[in-house]
Amino acid sequence: MASLRPTYDTPPLSPGADIVDEDLEEIRRYEDFTTIDWIQDSILERNRRIRRADTVHASRRRPGGKITLPWLWTQICKVADAVQTWFVVTLVGILIGINAGLISIITEWLSDIKMGYCSDGWWLNQHFCCWEIESDETDVCDSWHPWSNVTVARWFIYVVFAGIFSFTAAHLVRSLAKYSAGSGISEIKCILAGFIMQGFLGFATFAIKSITLPLVIASGLSVGKEGPSVHVACCIGWLVSGWFEKFSKSQSKMREIVTAASAAGVAVAFGSPIGGVLFSIEEMSHTFSTKTMWRSFVCALVATVTLSAMNPFRTGKLVLFQVTYDRDWHFFEIIFFVVLGVFGGLYGAFVVKFNLQVAAFRRRYLASHGLAEAVILAVLTALIGYSNRFLRIDMTESMAILFRECDGGGERDFDHLCQTSAQWRMANSLFLATLIRVGLVVVSYGAKVPAGIFVPSMAVGATFGRMVGIVVKAMYRAYPHSGIFAVCDPNVPCITPGTYAFLGAAATLSGVMRITVTVVVIMFELTGALTYILPTMIVLLVTKAVGDFLGTNGIADEMIRFNGYPFLEKEDHAFNVPVSRVMKRALSILRAEGTTLGDLAALLEDTDVKGFPIVGGSGDGDARTLMGAIGRSEVRYVLDNAKRLGGVRPETPCLFTRSAEDEGVPGLSDSASGPAIGIEEELAAELIGTTVRGDVIKLWPWVNQTPLTVAPQLPLEIVMQLFKRMGPRVILVEDHGKLVGLVTVKDVLKFMAMEKPDGHRSTESWDALRGEVDGLVSESRTWSGRVVDDIVGWCRRHHDVSHVTGFTRVMLYNEPTFDIGYSSAPLPSQTPTTSSPIIHNMPVATTEMSRKRYSQELAEYTLRQFHIAHKAADLQGLPKSVEETRRLSPRRSSRSDAKLHRQQSASLKPLTA
Repeated sequence: MASLRPTYDTPPLSPGADIVDEDLEEIRRYEDFTTIDWIQDSILERNRRIRRADTVHASRRRPGGKITLPWLWTQICKVADAVQTWFVVTLVGILIGINAGLISIITEWLSDIKMGYCSDGWWLNQHFCCWEIESDETDVCDSWHPWSNVTVARWFIYVVFAGIFSFTAAHLVRSLAKYSAGSGISEIKCILAGFIMQGFLGFATFAIKSITLPLVIASGLSVGKEGPSVHVACCIGWLVSGWFEKFSKSQSKMREIVTAASAAGVAVAFGSPIGGVLFSIEEMSHTFSTKTMWRSFVCALVATVTLSAMNPFRTGKLVLFQVTYDRDWHFFEIIFFVVLGVFGGLYGAFVVKFNLQVAAFRRRYLASHGLAEAVILAVLTALIGYSNRFLRIDMTESMAILFRECDGGGERDFDHLCQTSAQWRMANSLFLATLIRVGLVVVSYGAKVPAGIFVPSMAVGATFGRMVGIVVKAMYRAYPHSGIFAVCDPNVPCITPGTYAFLGAAATLSGVMRITVTVVVIMFELTGALTYILPTMIVLLVTKAVGDFLGTNGIADEMIRFNGYPFLEKEDHAFNVPVSRVMKRALSILRAEGTTLGDLAALLEDTDVKGFPIVGGSGDGDARTLMGAIGRSEVRYVLDNAKRLGGVRPETPCLFTRSAEDEGVPGLSDSASGPAIGIEEELAAELIGTTVRGDVIKLWPWVNQTPLTVAPQLPLEIVMQLFKRMGPRVILVEDHGKLVGLVTVKDVLKFMAMEKPDGHRSTESWDALRGEVDGLVSESRTWSGRVVDDIVGWCRRHHDVSHVTGFTRVMLYNEPTFDIGYSSAPLPSQTPTTSSPIIHNMPVATTEMSRKRYSQELAEYTLRQFHIAHKAADLQGLPKSVEETRRLSPRRSSRSDAKLHRQQSASLKPLTA
């Protein structure tokens, strides 16, 4: 395997070298939805460092120690360059903290305005309006006025505000910044790994997402602001670092700042600076260095301090659900902690699986109806959630209530949550809130508005955990002298339901995101209680075990695969597979000799590949000797400048190898990413030399003469490790110096998708689900028909048949209805033929009717006809047992039978009426 060519032998700078940075920046502009070649990017960065070192060397002090002005200026630039990084990190942290504080303040005000207003000032939310009264722990606040004293009117106003908020947010997203929809974590992971999504971290995305995020949260949708907060923080990091030349010219340095910004985004979302750093390590960054960790830590710390100085809630808390515990836990509670862990794992698997199905349905049927979808979801959530006390209020406020200890602390009791007399009413309400919230999370996450899943998942775990805590506390009250409760001190509350809510929230967050260490640290920083680290670790260990058993990944990873982004996970492996099974064999190549300007132009016009291998020799079959590789952007740039200078023709030959007379050309190096041309005509003219054969365009300065290559027998697992660790855009495959193929990350992902038939296949997954649903519905119709038949037959055999009237109505999905019934006239027991079954709406094929629809109607009609004949025989005095009826009934007893029937009926051709 060839190694990268070293670039430390760059020759001294020449008069034309001052245009190198500008030209390289022009060439290295990556197109949208492409991947960065990190090897080439590192070479560019190393060349810049070498040039800076040469500049410093040239400006050294004179012999005798006399300080010169160039030397002094160079030293100042060195110090400024070193300080610049920390200045950018600090500035990014300050801006993230300010933005997070403003979003929290606006969100709380918008959430309260749905319920009423403050007479002391319209800009005050309910908490600030009743600040003094809440401090006295009274329930009367004369300054806060609900919109109406009538429950139905308040409900209507609540729903109207929800619809207005969601409509405004969805309209702004659709009109101004489509990238501001969703969470953004999946895309940021890909961007940090080298994927280009132009505009995803731009100013429009930042502004619209910052404006619409409070509207979405206040609308009541079961989505969170923590994921979008990370996206907004990364936008700030990208925009601020782009102001400085040191970062704007280096893709890797830009992503170091974005990684630090993602840590700060999580830090301000949960009030957890260390947890934010761990999140960026565990979830976000593809490769993480110690240097990046320190920058992430400083950025997260500065953002948290800034948010703390703003004190948006005027309570000293960074987040509303920050809580402290002063009670210990007991070892017998581990049993119930395990229950919470199992629930977290099941919740994560359920949400990930069915949310992907919803996403496939949304992509196929609702792609152009994002605005209507958001409004309908918000109105539906408001209609359903208003009747439940834990769904009506904001999710963060709900978690703050559920996390509280019941006794002490001076906190008010929310709707008698801590009262023994209301424990079962509260348990039922919490259980209902859990079920409804799970369904709303599944359908809401992924809507065309800023939407996260962190807090909704934690809210689900909090309601379930509090319910379990109430049940355990009720068990203790009912059996205080039981052996399991023997360790409890009767003078101290034995069970604290708030801790169960706290642990349940940790379990569901870990279950849906599949992160562990980060959640432990975040929960510790939220409570500050060392005693609950062990219970949290136990819960998350069980959650991870359940998730691993069910074989699900985190929602962010699954959305990456669903969207088809070129991203290799650390856990992706492919053993015992040679790279020859994955590589592309049909390649677009360039000949080292005989290639003309017209050939290059035609190749660029006919292909869209991002680079071209250069081969020598005959080029026939496997006899292609690999000479190097050149990027598409480099070829395009050189040709554009050559045409601009004029004097070139389509038959002008192009050279990809360096000749002896090129050794003295100034400003050109052996680097695979050597200097470019196009700004200074003097230097550009050097590349259009004159030979005995005419004009020649020399492209050898941009040819990578030693590209990364592997042998076709090399295991694919090693190639995947090269992609993960080194980050090349493409790896060439050569056999004894002959080019035989190439492989990219997309080729690897396609192969892995084909090897995993149970993987997610975008919209096809919805088709599979639709087929299963059709089969289940068909079985249900058949089963219900048999049950009704058996009941009617039993009634006729044991009672007066003249008073029995059977009726069955079969509803097809978006199809006409078939009514089967008996006449209501009294039927003589000896003359059953006077009343025979009647059938309506016999299916008639038309040219507009689809084959599938007609086959469904025909199958349904045939089945009904059989049951009619069976009923007629029964009325004729031929009673049959249930077992015999089931044996004779041509029912579809399994989904496979239903599928076979659909396949057979699909071969029918549409008939004309």
